[in-house]
Amino acid sequence: MSGMQYTRLGRTGLTVSRLCLGCMTYGVPERGAHPWTLPEDQSRPLIRLAVERGINFFDTANSYSDGTSEEIVGRALRDFARRDEIVVATKVRFGARRAPNIGGLSRKTIFEEIDGSLRRLGMDHVDLYQIHRWDPDTPIEETMEALHDVVKAGKARYLGASSMHAWQFAKANEVARRHGWTPFISMQPELSLLYREEEREMLPLCQDQGVGVIPWSPLARGRLARPWGAHTPRVETDVFGASLFKHTEANDSMVHAALAQVAAARGAPLAAVALAWLLQKPGVTAPIIGASKPVHFDDALAALEITLTADEIAALQAPYLPHAVVGFS
Repeated sequence: MSGMQYTRLGRTGLTVSRLCLGCMTYGVPERGAHPWTLPEDQSRPLIRLAVERGINFFDTANSYSDGTSEEIVGRALRDFARRDEIVVATKVRFGARRAPNIGGLSRKTIFEEIDGSLRRLGMDHVDLYQIHRWDPDTPIEETMEALHDVVKAGKARYLGASSMHAWQFAKANEVARRHGWTPFISMQPELSLLYREEEREMLPLCQDQGVGVIPWSPLARGRLARPWGAHTPRVETDVFGASLFKHTEANDSMVHAALAQVAAARGAPLAAVALAWLLQKPGVTAPIIGASKPVHFDDALAALEITLTADEIAALQAPYLPHAVVGFS
């Protein structure tokens, strides 16, 4: 059995596993917009297995399954892990309902949402507090000062961000530095063999600034982990996921064919090769993997043992055609 590897998150002293467990998979199915999520009795064994396999980095959000993801993950980690050894990340931006002051990144919302997340997690702090997306309706100065105050109050140790334009991320950190506030130390972009648009601006920016990169959807919502065209309950109900790939299926099938060829030649799972490609990209800290079955951990850990050759990387990347940026809203 392959072993876990660890690294630092960006230029911080924070040690994280090279695989991060994305916890959107765990939550009450009837709550929120993810009917494919696993209820608590099915989630707990998988979270425990993640800890046993050496994963110490867990990513959730206040909006996942109406907050029930945080509740399930918090209870499981209290039972299966040592709090001082693990890194718990959550996010703020999207509200549980449509109403004034629900959602967004205002000072009012951030203060209320961090307390709500900590209550659901059953923790007195999170290690990484991330803005889930950019908020065009709130001045970035207001957001960055509020996040800084959350850190200074001891409710978060570090700050991170997720999908946005590179100029927005650079502006946010410049505003923080100008005022002596806490900057973002990590970026969570969409990145996979099927979506490489962040290679243009965001990845070079993060590498230059020493920002840790923790890609979401590294297997393209499972498309890179199963035969092309195979359907799952999640594929049938994941409206947001479908919007990410609906205009690129012809090109995606060519990329998948290249992946299948490399994987077959190595005798390795599709997912392992797709994750190995990502893990070898300069600046990438830890892809955020989903796991609804124990075998998903096997495939992900196998990626840590694969070193792709230059020819294999070239073969995997050759079919890709640049396309529209998605996932920023």
